Amino acid sequence: MMDDQHVNPFDDERHLFLALVNAAGQYSLWPAFREAPAGWRVVHGPDQRAACLAHIERVWLDLMPAAV
Repeated sequence: MMDDQHVNPFDDERHLFLALVNAAGQYSLWPAFREAPAGWRVVHGPDQRAACLAHIERVWLDLMPAAV
């Protein structure tokens, strides 16, 4: 079993997450304790990891990036 120091923050369901989107319409799951990277904006959360992933699956219907 892995200890807490080796858990990937993107997989650690004990934390809250954000759903982000960029100008090209691409979505990302992001830990809420980290600031969103430049060029990305929060569109859902903070919320549980599963809820953020469900939001992304609901709204990201076209996986092709938009022309920016």
